[in-house]
Amino acid sequence: MVDVVPAPATGVLCVDSVRELAGSGQIDDVIVAVPDLAGRLQGSRVAVDHFLDDVLANGFPACTYLLASDVEMVARDGYGFSPWDRGFDDLVLRPEPSTLRRLPWEPRTALVIADAEWPDGTAAAFAPRTILRRQLDRLAARGLHAFAATELEFRVFHEPYRRAWETGYRDLSPATAFNVDYAIGGLGVLDPLGAHLRSAMRDLGVAFETARGECAPGQYEITFRYGPALPMCDGHAIYKTAAKAIAAQHGVSLTFMAKFDGAEGSSGHVHFSLRGDEGQPVFAGEGTGERSGMSDLMAQFVAGQLACMADFSLLYAPTLNSYKRLRPGSFAPTSVAWGRDNRTCPIRVVGAGPSLRFEHRVPGADANPYLVLAGIIAAGLHGIDHQLELEPAATGNAFSQQRSRLPSTLEEALHRWSTSPTAGHAFGTDVAGHLQGAARGELDAFAGTVTDWERRRCFERM
Repeated sequence: MVDVVPAPATGVLCVDSVRELAGSGQIDDVIVAVPDLAGRLQGSRVAVDHFLDDVLANGFPACTYLLASDVEMVARDGYGFSPWDRGFDDLVLRPEPSTLRRLPWEPRTALVIADAEWPDGTAAAFAPRTILRRQLDRLAARGLHAFAATELEFRVFHEPYRRAWETGYRDLSPATAFNVDYAIGGLGVLDPLGAHLRSAMRDLGVAFETARGECAPGQYEITFRYGPALPMCDGHAIYKTAAKAIAAQHGVSLTFMAKFDGAEGSSGHVHFSLRGDEGQPVFAGEGTGERSGMSDLMAQFVAGQLACMADFSLLYAPTLNSYKRLRPGSFAPTSVAWGRDNRTCPIRVVGAGPSLRFEHRVPGADANPYLVLAGIIAAGLHGIDHQLELEPAATGNAFSQQRSRLPSTLEEALHRWSTSPTAGHAFGTDVAGHLQGAARGELDAFAGTVTDWERRRCFERM
């Protein structure tokens, strides 16, 4: 293990505080970052004086391929625009001052999240933050506002990242040897790592609510307090960046892969509710029976989730690996259903009165939070606009019931998305096509890859 010196207290910053800290020599650099299609923060480090004097007002140039490439930064054909055809020109990253934070794991450094624009000042429609913002605008036009919270799981291993890479991520040692779900003791390296991460997130203004060991070896979960959807997604993206950086400082590695091995996968569940213009909860109502306490609006919103779930699964499960998690007999859903406090359903309705909400259990830890929330909102608005009736709730084990199923592969999810009129209507054909290109790029990248399974099967016996 590596000795880790606790970081000094930090916090959310404003522009004036950045100026003061820069003037006293406490901040040297600002990282200007944009969420990419995978939900990762990508960008550049700039000198704090340059940030304050120029970038804050005029934005910062960054190559267009940030929004049209895969996780290996390969720009393939099929996206809504081709960086190759454009000569790999620049976008403008426009910093959002409300996201300024001082990084507790990196001395003398601040971070700001930016929106992506074209040079003429128009928003880049393919940017995940823009995709979510446009769905939030559709809600706001109806006097509605989205609130959400995420539950993220990850797997921790004793090996540092470099050693894990050099071994091809094989034969890694989980930080716990057995199921520590809800365990108070026996968490080993998870406890100091988790404590450091929770402290860092408090400093960053991202309020965690609960943390515990999970059932897969080396698995840990941290849940965050609900809040307005866009800032929540920003916090989610910062958290994933922080978790990897802090793990590296502890001399270990962690992964947000949806499915690392044969053990339980890592989820990215989302708790979701709506409020009105005056901040009043709008999901609670006078419903009776299995809809007890639910408003008509909530029933329609949940019905929209079910109607669009298969078509929108590309947003909730964006990688080939995502579908290794969505298998029967696990705690990841495979059927399309809703239920009251039923964890076998993809939509689990929980709470009562002002806390009434639903938990969307399809997303894994690998999902892009901006696209997940955009999908949830678009599906809910579909339900409201078409006044969909909410089907009967599932009781018991929804896995074993004869219900419509979620796509079981990325190929199937891509087909549902690309042939869905609802996706084109909700997101626009340009954005829908761009996300379709991202999924096709994931499939194309794998199609030419020779796997360990193929070598074991064919090397000597074929």
